[in-house]
This record gives sequence, structure tokens and C-alpha cells, in this order.
Amino acid sequence: MSFDGSEGGLISLASAKTLVDDYRDNYPDKVKGLFLGKEVLNELLNQEGAEGIRIYLGEADDDFTVVCVAADSDENDMLEKIADSAVPCPFNCSSTGSLR
Repeated sequence: MSFDGSEGGLISLASAKTLVDDYRDNYPDKVKGLFLGKEVLNELLNQEGAEGIRIYLGEADDDFTVVCVAADSDENDMLEKIADSAVPCPFNCSSTGSLR
């Protein structure tokens, strides 16, 4: 298989809420979400040959975090630019919506 940039898909709010609620039931004291700004994401996506972003799960300061890299059409990580330092929720959370 090779990546073409169409991987993944959109889901309903109800499905998203179920996924989020199940996670929070299993990890009530862990980070709820992480935010990466569009400038950082565009830095990854604008690399020559990038088809999308691979998101690795990691741990920092006894909590979950993400490490993001672009991936090419051959499914290989592009390691010239690596994003982390996602802003955690809590403390920077949405004040609206069903997923907060």
C-alpha cells in the first residue's frame, strides 16, 4: 500500500464524543487533548513529497503527548522536521462544544 493523501476520514460528532468519552473513562487524570498550530502543521505538510502527517504517541512529564512527522507516498517518515510541544488541555481547552 502507498499513501496518496486521502487516508483517514471524517466522523460524526456522536462518534467523536463516544471515542473521547471512552478515553476519558479509561484515563480520567490524563491530558484531554493536544493542540498544534497551523504554522507547525503546514511546515510538515509543505515538505516536498509529504502526503500527510503521522502522529506518534509519547509520554512527557507523566502524561500523553504527540510527536508528528510528515510521511511520503511510500509510507516513510520524513524526519527533516519533527513537531512536538503540543499545547495540552487542560489548561488550554475549548470553552464550547461537546468534546470539551
